[in-house]
Amino acid sequence: MSEWDATSYDAKDNLLHVVGREADNLFTLASAPGAWESPTGCALWQVRDIVGHVIDMTESYFVSFETARSGLAGPAPLGLRVMHTLLDEGAKSHRVLGQDEALQRLKDDFARFMEISAALGPDEWSGFTAPHQYMGPAPAYIFPVFQLVDYGVHSWDIRQGTGRSHALAGDVADLLAPFMFVLWNFTADVPADLPPFQIGIHIGSGHNAGAWRVSVDPSGVTYAPDDTDDLPATIEFDPASLVLTAFGRANAGTVRGDVDLAQRFLNLFFRI
Repeated sequence: MSEWDATSYDAKDNLLHVVGREADNLFTLASAPGAWESPTGCALWQVRDIVGHVIDMTESYFVSFETARSGLAGPAPLGLRVMHTLLDEGAKSHRVLGQDEALQRLKDDFARFMEISAALGPDEWSGFTAPHQYMGPAPAYIFPVFQLVDYGVHSWDIRQGTGRSHALAGDVADLLAPFMFVLWNFTADVPADLPPFQIGIHIGSGHNAGAWRVSVDPSGVTYAPDDTDDLPATIEFDPASLVLTAFGRANAGTVRGDVDLAQRFLNLFFRI
């Protein structure tokens, strides 16, 4: 269903609706009395740092779109290897802001970015590219997808820090699940002497359920929807467990077949 494929313009309204709801959730969580310096599911970040991080990233998207609209080439992408360090620095640079000031700035940034996203037409959704500071030129739809990560996954992080049981909303997980293969592609750290292998990934439920054949060799990780019955191992996920595993928030999944091979795959990736 194309409304659950964020690469399709048909998914735009659905995606922006879910992003908007998750943003409201994060604003509420971060506004709670006593929450500002509370721990989160990100080991190095307090709630205020998640707010600072989302400010930092959203404002970088403004620069990306302004650069693209001007017809200028963006700077060389920084790459994902340095992303963990630079994101931490960017998030904590906003600790000078108080809770009310930071949240108002984030709300203003969010409203501005939603206007940019809402104005994207069917040709621009996938046909217009803007320079992402870490990944380089990227189609326009990837920026609201990253906002869903910013608000959906980081709301999960804030809830995780409370110690209470909780879960990731199904529509967040469904929209993000296909992009976890892209994340794995960009964060693979495959040893030069690793023998090539293939493994199956199954998403067992949700709007993007299906099977993917993932190939690993020293050049990296590639993937395609395909039958996996002939493979030595498969890992089954529900959409949320795939998202949380790919982002390093959880160790989840059900292995069918060669457990050692599955664990070899799961430990190939660096964290961002």
